[in-house]
This record gives sequence, C-alpha cells and structure tokens, in this order.
Amino acid sequence: MKTEADTAAADSADSPDTVLCAVEGRTGVITLNRPRALNALTHPMVLRMAEALTGWERDPAVEQVLLRGAGERGLCAGGDIRAIHDDAKAGTRASAAFWRDEYRLNAHIARYPKPYVAVMDGIVMGGGVGVSAHGSLRVVTERSRVAMPETGIGFVPDVGGTHLLARAPGLLGTHLALTGSAVGAADAVLCGLADHFVPADRLPALTAELAAAPAGEVLGRYAAEPGPGALAEARGWIDHCYAAATVEEIVDRLLGYGDPEAKEAAETILAKSPTALKVTLEAVRRAAALGALEPVLEQEFRVSCHALTSPDLVEGIRAQVVDKDRNPRWSPATLGEVTEQDVARFFAPLTGDGPGIAAG
Repeated sequence: MKTEADTAAADSADSPDTVLCAVEGRTGVITLNRPRALNALTHPMVLRMAEALTGWERDPAVEQVLLRGAGERGLCAGGDIRAIHDDAKAGTRASAAFWRDEYRLNAHIARYPKPYVAVMDGIVMGGGVGVSAHGSLRVVTERSRVAMPETGIGFVPDVGGTHLLARAPGLLGTHLALTGSAVGAADAVLCGLADHFVPADRLPALTAELAAAPAGEVLGRYAAEPGPGALAEARGWIDHCYAAATVEEIVDRLLGYGDPEAKEAAETILAKSPTALKVTLEAVRRAAALGALEPVLEQEFRVSCHALTSPDLVEGIRAQVVDKDRNPRWSPATLGEVTEQDVARFFAPLTGDGPGIAAG
C-alpha cells in the first residue's frame, strides 16, 4: 500500500517517480505522477517523457502510447509556475531551458508515428494541453475542464496553444485565449482540442483493453455523445465581437452586444494583464498565418522568453499562486497604456539561446 510518505516523495519535483513509464501489452503507458501538485510539469518530467517516447518509437513491440494522470483531479494543471516565478524574479534562465525542451516534446507528440492516446480527464490546463491535445487520439470525460488560462498570470498561451486555438472554428479560439475560460467535453471537441468523449467510469476498462487491442478499435467501443456544450450557441456574439481589430474594440463590442454572456466575457478580459492580452491577440493571429505547429512553437518560445522580463508575469503568479490575494497590480494597468512597441518586443528575435524547437 502506498503511504503518505510515498505520495509526498512522488510529488517532489526532483523525484524520478513523477513520471511512471511502463509497457502493458502492446501499449507504452506514461503516468504523470504528482497528484498533490495536480501533476504539474517540471523539467525532469518533460525529459523523462521525451526519453520514453523516443525509445518506444523505435520499439516494434510498442504499437501505441497512452498518457494519463495520477489521482482523481486531473491529467495536468500546467507547468510548475512557482519555479517560473522564482526564475523570473531572480533573472535567471532555467525557464527558457525548460520551455525549449517542453516545446520540443509538444512537437514530438504532434508528429508521433504511433497512436498517442491522451486521457484528458479532470483538469487539463496550460502545459497539460501541450502534452495531450497534440496527440492523435484525445479523450475527454464529463469531468474534463480544458483551458489555456495564461493571461490571468500575465503570460501568453504557449505549448502550441496559440496554434490549437487559431484553428478552432470561427473565433472561438480567440475567445478562449483572451478570457482563459475552461471548457467541458463537448466544447473541447467542438474547438478541436479533443476527439472522443468517454464517461469517466469507463476509463479503467478502456485503458485495460488498450493493452491488447488497437486504440482506434477500443475507442470505437467506448466513445459516446458528450451532450450539449455552451459555445456552439454563442458563436453569434463571439464571432462578431472578436473580429474587432484590437482588444479595446473587442471589449467595447462585448459590452455593447446586449448579451449577458458577452458582458461577462468583457469583465473577465478586463481583469487580465493588459500586456498579456494584447500580446495574446497578436500571437493567435500570427499563429493562424504561420499555419504549421513548429513555426508557432518557435514564436511562442520567443514570446515566453521575453515574458520572463515582463513585470506582469511575476506579479500575476504572485497574486494567483504565491500570496493568493487575487489582486494583481498590472504594469501598465490599462489596455490603452500598452503600445504597439510594447507588443512587438515580445516577438523580437532572441540571441544566444542555442538551437530552436525544430532542432529537437
């Protein structure tokens, strides 16, 4: 029986047990194993995943891969943002090294030559989206809450998130990017973040069958209809309001649309980092023009590294995670104070950071 001490050891960021890799029948199984930290990703976890995937890619006995999270709360709540906060505050570069390897892992998952089944049960946010939503077979449940909430901590969607959101129908992705809102199973499928809905109580049987049968065949037996979502009916006001040229105009349209949900979206946006909002809108629109994932990841790497020198990243994580006062003091404090030059800085080339994402 696993003891409290065992659980604490597994949750330690430096423990080798934070990612468990095993072969069950024909399937390589990766289990993110920091349940008390909602399986938040660390640099060693990313490297362990990459090592396992590379080995199984060359192993003819492994026909497919399954990704899941330990515990009952979710697959993965994102990266270890306390570590990013400390790195940004200290002015060091550990986060840049982490992101380079994390984004290379995201690209590897997207081009993986074998079926990659991601069980996106419970909370799946930020980095959790990166290790799941680029997979070839993505499963959500009635407990799934999928989001890219970065604007709330003064950051910008990364891990290929701007690529995924730019490809969502209409302007649903722009809405999710700016508000950071979480979606359930039906809306995750609608937005292209997931493929199949499977009731949570059927996951143990599904994962057991994957040991002996092809993933596509197994999922066909377990997939069901997720029921109605919320975003399909909201397409009218979302597509109209988010087509505006700037964040300020988007907010004005939302406030003036006459729909309570649109007004709520505007209020949600106005609570986020003004700089992060403007950079996010530009990043999603540039991602749409770039098309392929790897150039988008290169862009996101530049944006993320520049964000390390932005006061809003440290302040946002402080307010939401460290002090938890939920009262960030953004700088600049308003959308109107964020200039085009401020935004352009985030997309400027980097120097001295070694090979890019595609080199992985």
